[in-house]
Amino acid sequence: MIRRRTVVLAGLAMLLVAASPAAAQLPAAGKLVRIGILAIADNERNGEFEAFRLTLRSLGYTEGNNLILDWRFAGEDYAGLPKLAAELASIPVDLIVTAGGEGATRAAAGATKTIPIVMATSSDPVAAGLVQSLARPGGNITGFTLVPSGINAKRLDLLRLALPDISAVAVLLNPANPSSELRWRETVAAAEALGLAARQIAAGNVDALRALRPDSFDRATPVVVLSDGMFADHRRDIVALFTAARVPTVYPQREYVTMGGLIAYGPNVPDNFRRTAEYVDRILKGTKPGDLPVQEPVRFDFVVNLRAARLLGISLSRSFVGTADEVID
Repeated sequence: MIRRRTVVLAGLAMLLVAASPAAAQLPAAGKLVRIGILAIADNERNGEFEAFRLTLRSLGYTEGNNLILDWRFAGEDYAGLPKLAAELASIPVDLIVTAGGEGATRAAAGATKTIPIVMATSSDPVAAGLVQSLARPGGNITGFTLVPSGINAKRLDLLRLALPDISAVAVLLNPANPSSELRWRETVAAAEALGLAARQIAAGNVDALRALRPDSFDRATPVVVLSDGMFADHRRDIVALFTAARVPTVYPQREYVTMGGLIAYGPNVPDNFRRTAEYVDRILKGTKPGDLPVQEPVRFDFVVNLRAARLLGISLSRSFVGTADEVID
C-alpha cells in the first residue's frame, strides 16, 4: 500500500497551462524547433526526460512535427561533456537543456555564449560562476537548482531521528562531479553539528561503483547517498548494494525508495524537468534567459519504505513514519 499526503500543485498547473488558449497554438508560428539535451546520463529512458517531453507536448511541441530533440549523452563521463556540447552548438540548436549539474552546464557555456541554456539540475550556479545571481542570472543561462543549501543537513537530521543511537555516517559521492567537494564539506559540517563522524565512499565511475562490496560496510554506520547523475542511472544497483550489506541508507530521490531503499528525502526530479520545459517554451517565444530567475525546487519528497525497514531489521518509530509524505508498506 502506498499512502500519499503531498498535494501535487505542479500537476494541476500543467493541466491549466495545457487548457489555456496560448497552449493550443503552435509554438513560434509553426517553426521547426531544435532543442539539444546535454546529459551525464547514458540514455533517455527515465521518468525525468519523459516528464520534460510530456510538458513540451502539452505546450504544443510535437516531435516529428515542429520539434527535434538532439540528444547527447556523456555516458556518466563528465570529461566527455565539452565535446558533446560543441557538437550541439555546431548544429546549431535553438536551445540547450543541461542535465548533469555544473559539469554539463559549464560544458555548454564553454561551447556557446549566444544559444540559450536551461539547467534542469544545477547545484550552485552562482558559486560556479555560471550566473550572476539567482534572481537576475544575466547572460544566456537560467534554469533550476536540484541541491538547495542545507538539504544534506536535513537528510542527516532525518537519519538521526530514524536511528537515534548512531555515532557515524558514511557518504557515497562521485568525486568526478564538480559539485561533490562542496556537498561533501556541507555534509561533514552538518554531521559534526550532530556529533557524528563522517567518512567518504568515493565512486567516480561505473566500474568504481560496481567494485563496492556489501561486506565492506559496517551495519552500525548508515549511509547518505549524495545526488549525482551517474548514481541516478544506477539507482537499482546502489539500492541492491546497501540492501545486501544490510546498511540503513538515506537516498536523494524517491525513486531509490520505490526500488527498495529505506528512506529518501529530496526534490522531485521529474518536477524540475516539467518546469524546465516551461522555461524552454518561454525562451523560444522571446523571453531572454538572463531575465528568468534561477529557481529552487518547489516540490520535495520524504518517503519511507517499511518493507525495507523490516528486511534490514530496523524498527522505525510511529512519530518518524508519521511525518513522511509517502509510506510504502
